[in-house]
Amino acid sequence: MALTSRCRLRGRRAMETECGNIMSSRSDSGSGEDSLDRLLPPAGAPRRKSATSLSKTEPPLLRTGTRTIYTAGRPPWYDEHGAQSKEAFVIGLCGGSASGKTTVANKIIEALDVPWVVLLSMDSFYKVLSSEEQALAAKNDYNFDHPGAFDFELLVATLRKLKQGKSVKIPVYDFTTHGRQKDWKNVYGASVIIFEGIMSFVDKELLQLLDMKIFVDTDSDIRLVRRLRRDITERGRDIEGVIKQYNKFVKPAFEQYIEPTMRLADIVVPRGGGNMVAIDLIVQHVHSQLEERELSVRAVLASAQQTQPLPQTLSVLESTPQVKGLHTIIRNKETSRDEFIFYSKRLMRLLIEHALTFLPSQPCVVQTPQGQEYEGRSYNGKGMTGVSILRAGETMEPALRAVCKDVRIGKILIQTNLDSGEPELHYLRLPKDISEDHVILMDSTVSTGAAAMMAVRVLLDHEVQEDKIMLVSLLMAELGVHSVAYAFPKVKIITTAVDKSLDNLLHVIPGIGDFGDRYFGTDGSDSWSDDEDQDQPSH
Repeated sequence: MALTSRCRLRGRRAMETECGNIMSSRSDSGSGEDSLDRLLPPAGAPRRKSATSLSKTEPPLLRTGTRTIYTAGRPPWYDEHGAQSKEAFVIGLCGGSASGKTTVANKIIEALDVPWVVLLSMDSFYKVLSSEEQALAAKNDYNFDHPGAFDFELLVATLRKLKQGKSVKIPVYDFTTHGRQKDWKNVYGASVIIFEGIMSFVDKELLQLLDMKIFVDTDSDIRLVRRLRRDITERGRDIEGVIKQYNKFVKPAFEQYIEPTMRLADIVVPRGGGNMVAIDLIVQHVHSQLEERELSVRAVLASAQQTQPLPQTLSVLESTPQVKGLHTIIRNKETSRDEFIFYSKRLMRLLIEHALTFLPSQPCVVQTPQGQEYEGRSYNGKGMTGVSILRAGETMEPALRAVCKDVRIGKILIQTNLDSGEPELHYLRLPKDISEDHVILMDSTVSTGAAAMMAVRVLLDHEVQEDKIMLVSLLMAELGVHSVAYAFPKVKIITTAVDKSLDNLLHVIPGIGDFGDRYFGTDGSDSWSDDEDQDQPSH
């Protein structure tokens, strides 16, 4: 990394008024399902342009009903082959108890102004205590400041997966009962991970995952005052117990395990969050690292010359006179909105029924009302989930629900960044335990395939098996078919028609127009306007 030598930024020590709040990874998804967890840039900070924009006095999100959509999207973290080529940048924050690590982390997040930042606390990974250990903890006689108190195996495995872009589950530790809560937090989608804890630099395997190491150096008297405030107000401890634990465990552990790791730090920050010179230096380095990791996926896809025959994973609905007639109506620019919706729904129903024929089945024998056996077939899978790419993909949900009773539904919002032209992930809501399901991924149209690839990558990051994903779209361009099939050769691609080419604006030719605008009656200026489903550079 650029900062190869340790840089110590000096300044006078001062008593800070705020207590150091210990934070674990935070979720703002509004659901108990796998979702996008991150901390957001502060209100009022300048932001990059995206397909949706807000006033600078408001945080970068839109709220519609129960949804929270982040207007600062996550750019591609994979290449045109569909493989992850960009890991999250991990900042390790170490320091004594109540040294201000979380305050420094929040200052870094505010100054970075980068979306998709996850704050992960080592406190979440305390080991589950036995009944004997819980009795000691109740009397303040258990050492929580020893390396043996942490589940390093789970911690390293979790941080490695999160750095690789995978969905992870984070334990929630209850400091009152000294145990883990039943429900763990789902975290996914980090561009930057800030990992903080008193033993962040102790484990060698953990150190290898850190791209930048920061030690927060705070006077011991200040740390004691903060710990008193925190443990009494937030964790229900009494002052005598806190002082006893500090003298018996906290202070000796700092001297034996924590302070010696200061030599491993790339940057030492005196005075914690008040040292803005150090914060600025850190932010500059992180920005330079993120710029080096930027990827261009859509541009590569759009410039590709596809000369190969259409892949075997593609299935096109038979072009019967009925299907041809439906296409004639919905492709006609003179078709009214009511007729467009009606005949689109008919075509969607045919498409979904066709897609279901590719689900696994097994022989099944039943008894008819006449007492006779009938040799039929039944679905041979654990579960089924439909995932729509917002907004136009949602129009296909009624057709799926009409033929699949009790099917679970997930949603993904992907929009184009107007500056870079790249797809960005803004919103995600997936059912729990989707990894074992067959997934029907729905979008109205696909042109370059960039957004469809991002949606498939999201499903793979949530451990859905590639051969259990079906991409279902009313209309696709040949380029989009080749892009998805090349990146994900096991994904089944199902559509009603494949058009030959794209124009200079990446519109499908001859195409269907902006499906979302025609279906919802918008004029294209709506902030919900879909890029990919409007045959534009978003897919």
